[in-house]
Amino acid sequence: MRKRDHGVFVNTASLLVCGLLAGIVVAAAAFPVVAVSGLAAKASVDAFDNLPSTLTELPPPQISYVYASDAKTLLAMFYDENRRDVHLTDIAPVMQQAIVAAEDQRFYQHHGVDMKGVARAAVANGNSSGQVSQGASTLTQQYVRQALTYSARTNEEIVAATEQTPARKLREMKYALAIEKKYNKQQILERYLNISSFGHGAYGVYAASEVYFGKDPKDLTLGEASLLAGLVKAPSAYDPADPDKLTLALQRRDYVLRQMVTLKYITQQQADEAKAAKLTIVGKRSPEGCASMPSQDTGAGFFCDFLYRWWLEQPDFGADAFARENKLKSGGYKIISSLDVGTQTALKKNVENALATGSPYAVMTAAVEPGTGKVLGLATNRNFSNDQSHNGSNTNPYKKGQVGNYPNTTAPLLTGGGDIVGYQAGSTFKMFTMVAALEKGYNLDYTINTTSPYKSKYPVLSGDACGGMYCPVNATPSWMNGPRNMWTGFGRSVNTYFVPLEERVGAENAVDVAKRLGIQFRARSNDPKNAADYELANSPGYANGWGAFTLGVSATTPLDLANAYATLAADGTYCAPTPISEIRDMDDKKLDLAKPQCHEVVKPDVARAAVDAARCPLGDQSAFGRCDGATGQEVRGIVKRPVAGKTGTTDGDKTATLVAMTKQIAIAGILGDPDWPLTDRLRPALGDPHKYVNKAVEYALRDAMADKPAVNFTAPSKDMAFGKRTSVPAVACKSVADAKSAIRRVGFDVTVDPDPVASDCPAGSVAKTEPAGDTSRGSLVTIYVSKGGGNQDSNQGQGGGAGTVRDPNQGTGPPRNQNPRCKLFPALCGTF
Repeated sequence: MRKRDHGVFVNTASLLVCGLLAGIVVAAAAFPVVAVSGLAAKASVDAFDNLPSTLTELPPPQISYVYASDAKTLLAMFYDENRRDVHLTDIAPVMQQAIVAAEDQRFYQHHGVDMKGVARAAVANGNSSGQVSQGASTLTQQYVRQALTYSARTNEEIVAATEQTPARKLREMKYALAIEKKYNKQQILERYLNISSFGHGAYGVYAASEVYFGKDPKDLTLGEASLLAGLVKAPSAYDPADPDKLTLALQRRDYVLRQMVTLKYITQQQADEAKAAKLTIVGKRSPEGCASMPSQDTGAGFFCDFLYRWWLEQPDFGADAFARENKLKSGGYKIISSLDVGTQTALKKNVENALATGSPYAVMTAAVEPGTGKVLGLATNRNFSNDQSHNGSNTNPYKKGQVGNYPNTTAPLLTGGGDIVGYQAGSTFKMFTMVAALEKGYNLDYTINTTSPYKSKYPVLSGDACGGMYCPVNATPSWMNGPRNMWTGFGRSVNTYFVPLEERVGAENAVDVAKRLGIQFRARSNDPKNAADYELANSPGYANGWGAFTLGVSATTPLDLANAYATLAADGTYCAPTPISEIRDMDDKKLDLAKPQCHEVVKPDVARAAVDAARCPLGDQSAFGRCDGATGQEVRGIVKRPVAGKTGTTDGDKTATLVAMTKQIAIAGILGDPDWPLTDRLRPALGDPHKYVNKAVEYALRDAMADKPAVNFTAPSKDMAFGKRTSVPAVACKSVADAKSAIRRVGFDVTVDPDPVASDCPAGSVAKTEPAGDTSRGSLVTIYVSKGGGNQDSNQGQGGGAGTVRDPNQGTGPPRNQNPRCKLFPALCGTF
């Protein structure tokens, strides 16, 4: 026998055997009283009966949709297969009829296996050239085949579900008969329409309707439905979005219409009208992922990316990142995110107003809701895009010749990750030292007489400034020096208040506060000259040797910083930053997954005290009226709500930072160069960097708060604010030794100012103390030594208390880095 004839015989015999077996089983099921005789028939029936009949039906992959917090604004779609199951009632009746006419005209007559179809296929294939050219699969069998494929757990199971063998055909028939007992025809039709591939990346009728016609399947016309139904036979060959294949697709549509007329679903006139109607084929694949968001207007791509990265880290969604990604892209979730459209819009608009996309310098902002950790928005003057073919050159001199990340990037500039470790945030880190001091029993009124420069106990690794010790200075001593407490030290951002305060409480405790509030210390450096952030975060001994920590030379991100301050606004309750409000499954059932992770990390009274001092830098007033001077004076007037926060500038103007918050929203903004975080070009290129970041943050907070009520911050206790008050002994004109002894006996620390002052007291005796009168126990009292001359009032009451030094420039902030020492030792000028 020739090989070709052998092929014809095998194919025909296979179909006839399948038909015989199926016919026997169907007959036995339909007419149980009829005796089936013959040993061969009985053996065949027994073999068929021994085949499995319980079909495992796992749901095929579904699109997961991400919405804004309003549950309406679609942000993104994640999928491996573009599919969304819909109920049959949401599919146009003409689509239901068209698919039956195209694939299984006897669908409503058979019981899963069509004997007439098997016989017809056998005859047709017997006349072919060795190949099975006409199938006999019913619509039910086609569903079974696809369900087996999607339920397969191994490659072997996938092959078994699709191989062209009589054994596979028999199994398929057995399953089809069982499916027809399990479901009614409408249920089978619904499952078939949802599982089938329609080409052009569209799986299921919902995706096909959207991809080809931009509409829901319930709105399909007869012409559109007949075209879609014709695609299932060969989706690639009949793709109507491909101009070269449109003619074939229309011919296939005409066939479907003829079949619909034969089945009396439509009239010939309706078929003719459908053929004549103009079809508008969109042919647009549904967007997938964060770089292909349905709407780019809000600039929410960076938020979407944060959500995606966050999802991959959650053990609730799988054992590893691969399993979690698979769940996101196939689980059919409705994810209601934390993104607030109003806040996101405010961030993006004001970032662009401050510094438009296209600049190599980035204004990066993040907004967090205190008490929940919900990330309300993330925005920067960048496009979230994989197309970086037209990006500018990298600004980092060590990466010369490489492409920069502007204007397009997918790097997590705002949240950190990969090689993005963050940016120096300047004096915003003074907050962590202040919280540590409050936890150690110091109060807001704790006074230090600040001088510039200040010789600290922290060693420096290079240079001989102050004999090898770290010596921070204040940028404008006339505005910053003098007796300062936490209110005025924080408001005027006095470096030489916070470094000695850090000495008293221990730098390791300030670091511990930062970590508890969510600062992650992503940087890892092996060069001790660079103040290794990672080692600092994990080594108290190292922290004790790093006096500049309080001045914000450690790298952080806008999101970490916003959440740290939001924790304090929430009375010390830390919540891990989350992009999620709610997750629902395919059945719209709310899932108890990825619950908020909140716990108290700072005592409420301590947090309230820190926030009370943080009202001072932004032009607001503390609950006790103790604010005096502000580096961000204009914020309160712009936001028109009670506000708290902090400005921050690094030495050399590598970055500029502003954190501004109400009780409802905390926003952190950092201006820097993501390509070169240690840039020295920010001020030469832009001038005052705060002009940009302040504008972005304060106006974004204003706009985001527009529809929210003003809520005041809770005042701390008086003990936390002032501690136990004690009178400073009257020691004017006494010897310095006696004065020091008297002051220490009542519980104060004492320091002697090295520069004598004119007074009526004898030279060498005590001229005055600052503060005088009474102050909080444990404060530092400064003794001023007299040089005689009688021109200075030595009255203790004139000694001056904390916050008494005034400056005509207060309210606008001091000019930066004008101290001559900054030119000699720029690294020592610190931040403010």
